[in-house]
Amino acid sequence: MDRTTDATLDAVGPRLKHLRLRRDVTLTRLAAETGISTSTLSRLEAGLRRPTLEQLLPLARYYGVTIDSLVDAPRTADPRVDLRPLSCSDGSIIIPLTRRPGGVQAYKFVLPTGRDDAVPDLRSHEGHDWAYVLNGTLRLVLGDHDLLLHAGEAVEFDTRTPHWFGATGAGPVEYLSLIGRQGERTHIRATTTPHENPHTRSHGAVAE
Repeated sequence: MDRTTDATLDAVGPRLKHLRLRRDVTLTRLAAETGISTSTLSRLEAGLRRPTLEQLLPLARYYGVTIDSLVDAPRTADPRVDLRPLSCSDGSIIIPLTRRPGGVQAYKFVLPTGRDDAVPDLRSHEGHDWAYVLNGTLRLVLGDHDLLLHAGEAVEFDTRTPHWFGATGAGPVEYLSLIGRQGERTHIRATTTPHENPHTRSHGAVAE
C-alpha cells in the first residue's frame, strides 16, 4: 500500500471512536449490534488493527454513514465521478455508488485473487444483501452452504445468517452489492404494466 492509503486507514480508528462516543454507545452494545467482538472494536479504535471489508460494512451501517465518509478516502481525479474508492489492507477495493446515508446503499467490490483453501471468517449482522457478479468467480459461504457464483449470477440473503465473500484461485472478482437495513430487500420487476411497451419491460432491482 502507498502512504496515502496507510494514512487513510490509520485515521479510521479515531473517527470510529468519535462516532461511538457521540452516540454514547458502549463497546459491548456496539459488538452486539455489529457482530464484531469487543476486543476487535477496541483495537480498531486505538489504531492497533486495520479495518477489513467485513468490519467496515456493519460499522458504516450502524452509524448511518457511507463507507467513504467513514474512512474519508481521497477523491478520484475525475470530478464528474468522484466515487472516492477505498483500498483495504487485504488488497480489496470498495467503490461506493450512492451518496446518501441510511436506506439501501450500493457498492462495487473488487477482490484480488484468493486461495481455494482459504478459511472463511463468517460474520453476521442486521440487514439484507443483494450481490451481482460482474466478472470472475465469487465464493460465498452462507451458513452451511459454500457457493461459487459466476458472472451474471446474483444472490440475495438476510445478513443475520453468518456469511463471507471471497475470490478464488481462478482470479480476481468484481461484484455489485446492494445493502439495506433489516426488512429492506430487493425484488425483480419483470412484468409489463398497461402503459409499458412489452419490448422495453423493466428488469431492474428496487427496494421494498
